[in-house]
Amino acid sequence: MDKFDVTVFRALNQHAGHIPVLDAVLSFFAQYALEIYAVLFVVAWFALPRRDENKRHALIVAVAGGVLALLVNVVIGAMWYRPRPFAVPGFGANKLIPHSADTSFPSDHTAGGFGISSALWGKGPTWLSWTFTICSAIVMVARVYVGVHWPTDVIAGMVIGIICGRVSLLFSRPLRVVTNIGLRIFRMGHYA
Repeated sequence: MDKFDVTVFRALNQHAGHIPVLDAVLSFFAQYALEIYAVLFVVAWFALPRRDENKRHALIVAVAGGVLALLVNVVIGAMWYRPRPFAVPGFGANKLIPHSADTSFPSDHTAGGFGISSALWGKGPTWLSWTFTICSAIVMVARVYVGVHWPTDVIAGMVIGIICGRVSLLFSRPLRVVTNIGLRIFRMGHYA
């Protein structure tokens, strides 16, 4: 544990369990981030104008960015084990949500969220890229607040997510096949 991690972790986690409204909100974001991202995707898919293929394609590319970030995290996590704050003997972290004591570094929830968010920057609807980015930032803080990640875990997750989201843009053309399948199933775009 380095000084930065301990100092920032204590600054956020010391309030966990003492402010009921904040505990409830941040616990929800920390525990259900993946579900929040999925709901945002579904809402966006159906909220966009029926014939808008490009914005829906941006959504598909964004999901690819999130998946790529998670795959990178699996590789990193397999090579380097770092105990979660609540699993460090005698450290005394306030843990608000149930979580296994698997590797802490890097944060999957943060990486996936920023993988989606960064792929949408400049490509997807502004309201959607902002929504995903704000949710990802809240999740980033929440995962430390509830005691399941160190600050550098979520910072690394954010960096990995941003890089993977931007890299996913390079695969836009091959991912068009996936977009076309979705458009055909839901009779949108040129299938409307």
